[in-house]
Amino acid sequence: MRITPGSTYPLGATFDGAGVNFALFSQIADRVELCLFDDEGNETRIDIEDQNSYIWHVYIPGIQPGQRYGYRIHGPYDPSNGRWCNPNKLLLDPYAKAIEGDFVNHPSLYCYDISNPDNINAVNNEDSAPHMMKSVVINPYFDWANDHRPNISYSDSVIYEAHVKGMTALNEHIPADLRGTYAGLAHPNAVNYLKDLGVTSLELMPVHQFISDPFLQEKGLSNYWGYNTIGFFAPHNAYSSMGTKGEQVNEFKSMVREYHAAGMEIILDVVYNHTAEGNDKGPVLSFKGIDNESYYRLVEHDKRHYFDTTGTGNSLLMRSPHTLQLITDSLRYWVTEMHVDGFRFDLAATLARQFQDVDKLSAFFDIVQQDPVLSSTKLIAEPWDVGSGGYQVGGFPPQWSEWNGKYRDCLRDFWRSEHSTLPEFASRLMGSSDLYQANGRKPVASVNFITAHDGFTLNDLVSYNSKHNQANLENNTDGESNNRSWNCGTEGPANVKDISDLRDRQMRNFMASLMVSQGIPMICGGDEVCRTQKGNNNAYCQDNSISWTDWKLTDREKEFHDFTRKMIKLRLEHPVLHRRRFFQGREAGDSSSVLPEVEWLDNNGNVMDRANWISYYSLSVMVFLNGHKISEKNLLGEEITDNDFLLLFNGFYEPIQFTIPNERYGQKWRLAVDTNNINSPELVYEPGFKITAQPRSLLILMGNEK
Repeated sequence: MRITPGSTYPLGATFDGAGVNFALFSQIADRVELCLFDDEGNETRIDIEDQNSYIWHVYIPGIQPGQRYGYRIHGPYDPSNGRWCNPNKLLLDPYAKAIEGDFVNHPSLYCYDISNPDNINAVNNEDSAPHMMKSVVINPYFDWANDHRPNISYSDSVIYEAHVKGMTALNEHIPADLRGTYAGLAHPNAVNYLKDLGVTSLELMPVHQFISDPFLQEKGLSNYWGYNTIGFFAPHNAYSSMGTKGEQVNEFKSMVREYHAAGMEIILDVVYNHTAEGNDKGPVLSFKGIDNESYYRLVEHDKRHYFDTTGTGNSLLMRSPHTLQLITDSLRYWVTEMHVDGFRFDLAATLARQFQDVDKLSAFFDIVQQDPVLSSTKLIAEPWDVGSGGYQVGGFPPQWSEWNGKYRDCLRDFWRSEHSTLPEFASRLMGSSDLYQANGRKPVASVNFITAHDGFTLNDLVSYNSKHNQANLENNTDGESNNRSWNCGTEGPANVKDISDLRDRQMRNFMASLMVSQGIPMICGGDEVCRTQKGNNNAYCQDNSISWTDWKLTDREKEFHDFTRKMIKLRLEHPVLHRRRFFQGREAGDSSSVLPEVEWLDNNGNVMDRANWISYYSLSVMVFLNGHKISEKNLLGEEITDNDFLLLFNGFYEPIQFTIPNERYGQKWRLAVDTNNINSPELVYEPGFKITAQPRSLLILMGNEK
């Protein structure tokens, strides 16, 4: 085998048509072996003799895509000082573009004797290669045809959060061998479904290669959600219908191409805050054995232990240039080579912990800000972690959007008739200017959601007061207990018509509110067809019908689907419902006849006064949205105008009569939506008319065409 020194760049295994360049960072290594495996598992070890700036590199002609490989690192083994080098442990390439196999817990994958975990200095020298996943060389060439990013603006976006497997596993309109895979998600049935629904952006739960935690495997469960990454460049191989020796890469690319052709974006939920190697009791699979101190944040006075702000055992070291390079290289790869359009960052507050505290001016955000590739993508933060000071809603840099947990909580409270919620409800409805406007951010900084993968589904939110997580085998101790849910009268499935009707109305209230709120709406996949997890609000380990979407729809489920589609269509057709700037309301003391961009009215059609706002029991409001004053221009520089809207919110448990305001606001109003009666005729109302909003309902009235 003819070997040449190769190059330090790029990191990873790079096929150039004639051979492969291998490059690996390790500052702590004394010696690095590249290990090549044939189809029978026979191993060939090659000493990498060239090293520059801690990059070990070698070029081997003749190696082809599909070649399986790994590394063995020789160096100090001193866990008390954070050093875990052990050449008996085969390690994944942190830059592997594909990974073959799955993690099956085995004693050889640990550097210590797992039967005696307290004696961590007693080295376990069993060879892990027979039980270890393998990195795979890929062919980077792919026919993208005329693929291009849809470039959908933030304000025009409607996000649909979905799971690759859960979206299609039960879809009988997709061939059985494609269900639960990238190819299944790319099937015309799935693509056309989302296009018809009105979705603009498909946000996929983690697709980076992940593993199932040992404690879940012991219970016969698995890490279904995928927030346990081991390969930041590799698409998860279990979602491939074509193979796992690189075929998963082209299958993923084909999926992206199909969604782009349909005018939809792909956003990835990414987990750069920790890895699957866990704490000091976890397995040694990659980073820990390659250079533990460079990749992980260790406890200063005892480097055996990991500083954990993620609840998973470890956190990546965000002040390490090598960690920062790994993350940004991974992000650029998914944009430039895999053509994705944006990212949602799990536990993003950890990424801001360059030292101990959360700092939005940390190195990671500086890098993203100036990067010409990353700064042009959609960037969405989950703005919290489990560390001290980790709840950071409203605290991220200007170009970032955030999952707005305060929107979720407030909307849930309002529609279950919690008192004293009206002032905050108004702010959340208008884009949460209290959180974002002070530092120059716009309404699209707020990603509004009622439900997400983590928690109750929308159907369960109105059907359960308490979590029912027994299937997770943790004695129902896992998952959030403060759900702000309401079962509408009985726990779980109900055969009482009044309860069923109320639940359906509450679901329509939530969906309609979401679609008339300023900001970016996000729908949890399956909510539009009343998906249930049977009260499980932490279904992270349920790779079964508890989590999968059932597409055999009842009349009730079809009806709610059609309502959701109607609300998305209404939102996207009317710029006043998704403005790029915050509304400017009436100044205090202003009694002029000039109509502001937004007006808050009581049920009598009068401008709200202080008493209306601060009343403990206030649960109703009428909102006037001025379509004349969108304060925005189109591409031709022309002022955008729209219909005016009246939004009549009744969060009270009894009917409330609203009086249509005087002629200044409009001459005629057409009923567009009544969440109490989806079959209500499109009645027309004039100023002074009285209209009754039934208990816990929303009426949307549209003014004359502009």
